[in-house]
Amino acid sequence: MPPDSLAALLLPLLGGPANLTSVTNCMTRLRVTVRDASAVRREELRALPGVLGVVEDGTAFQVVLGPGRVAKVAPELARYAERGESAEALEALEPLEPAEPLKPLESLEPLEAESVEPAGPAEPVTAAALASRGAAIRAERKARNATPVKLFLRRIAQVFVPLIPALIGCGIVAGLAGLLTNLHRLPALATALTACASGFMSLIAVFVGYNTAKEFGGTPVLGGAVAAVIVFPGVDRVTAFGERLVPGQGGVLGALAAALLAAHVERRCRRRVPEALDVLVTPTVTVLVAGLVTLYGLMYAAGVVAAAIGHFADRLLTGGGAAAGFVLGGLFLPLVMLGLHQALIPIHTTLIQQQGHTVLLPILAMAGAGQVGAALAVYARLPRNGSVRRTIRSALPAGLLGIGEPLIYGVSLPLGRPFVTACVGGAFGGGFVGLLAQLGDRVGSTAIGPSGWALFPLLQGSHGLGRAAAVYGAGLLVGYAAGFVLTYAFGLSRESLRELNAATGAEPAHTPEGGAPLAGGTALGCVQRQDK
Repeated sequence: MPPDSLAALLLPLLGGPANLTSVTNCMTRLRVTVRDASAVRREELRALPGVLGVVEDGTAFQVVLGPGRVAKVAPELARYAERGESAEALEALEPLEPAEPLKPLESLEPLEAESVEPAGPAEPVTAAALASRGAAIRAERKARNATPVKLFLRRIAQVFVPLIPALIGCGIVAGLAGLLTNLHRLPALATALTACASGFMSLIAVFVGYNTAKEFGGTPVLGGAVAAVIVFPGVDRVTAFGERLVPGQGGVLGALAAALLAAHVERRCRRRVPEALDVLVTPTVTVLVAGLVTLYGLMYAAGVVAAAIGHFADRLLTGGGAAAGFVLGGLFLPLVMLGLHQALIPIHTTLIQQQGHTVLLPILAMAGAGQVGAALAVYARLPRNGSVRRTIRSALPAGLLGIGEPLIYGVSLPLGRPFVTACVGGAFGGGFVGLLAQLGDRVGSTAIGPSGWALFPLLQGSHGLGRAAAVYGAGLLVGYAAGFVLTYAFGLSRESLRELNAATGAEPAHTPEGGAPLAGGTALGCVQRQDK
């Protein structure tokens, strides 16, 4: 479906142009904020061809469209919303009939030996039933994640999500520059590419400050102005805590703290300053107070924290690479479930700014490899369940590219055991990459956001791009293999296999709450990714 047509179909389902307050996108998701969440036609939105999933958080909706497509649809939707226009398809759009209510998936644990087998054939377990179960799990997770700390981490993540496209683009350009340099080819072009890639990173603190103020209720340009103090070359003439400051000291962490302070100072000023003087007094006080505190406190403190993060990452892989990789690869999916993975985004960005890459992301990406291997094992073990197998076939290409939402909430998590074996498979992949890092073959990513096969263009290693790609690719294979073997052997009980391999009928045209159809009407769910 062309991007403009998909945008035209999305607009009325999101409540129309008057209901949209913002339209942005990350690598795979269309991020929309609405005025009235009740005006969003959720079932029809999930059933729309091309929509891989929908994540709701109050008035914020994330529509998973996949890489490439989302970057084309977002500007079209923003254009329609701004002009209040729609394509002819909007008026012709017929409401979709609601799906028949589905029965919740019963427990798949084996029956006790003394249990009596119920009479009659077993209830078929379809992909829609798994999606219903996945939706219930996701709703429970969402309720548990609505804590002040996790909500704050989510807002911090929102600061960095808009920066991901620039990080990806500059990271790939930096990789090309490094490749030319290593090959001793076209030195003038390599220098030009380095300039293109480094310009954004040299000013990333300003962008972080701008987005932070915007997210936390301040004036974005004031947040950027205060954060710009950090990268101003003249700060090397300022002494704090007995030491000369260095331009860029504190990096994105300092910019984040400075803009948070600026937003707080600005809000307090606006409550106290008379309206006639607000335009002069509030910006001046905001820049003055937040700027001085940044110079004489925040830059130094954030610099200490940033240096500690870099030192910890180095020690983590040098001293205990295999064990650390095993733990990180195995726990990442549960961290996503708990909403705690968002705390890693500033850490990744800090490492990229300090070292040019983050060594943690390739290890964490192994969790997705374990998930893919587990899904393949489920596919192999269910030869007679066409519904679930279609779900896996539809979601597998996205899973290989690092989009694990459909497989998680559509397959492994509702089944229970395959989610655990997928985590263990990811642990083996992470342990493999960590072991090679401990032996000297360190692999990092020059940007955050992608994982799976999509991470290959962003890799950077201690022994060149080719060696880094080989190490990362081998880690993916280990994760695939471990997830497959463990799930095939332990992922499904005999009772589960009996129920899941029962004859299944045609899949429903629409999915329950939390499901989202892919090709062939497959019902899938969605969970928040690591880059966004």
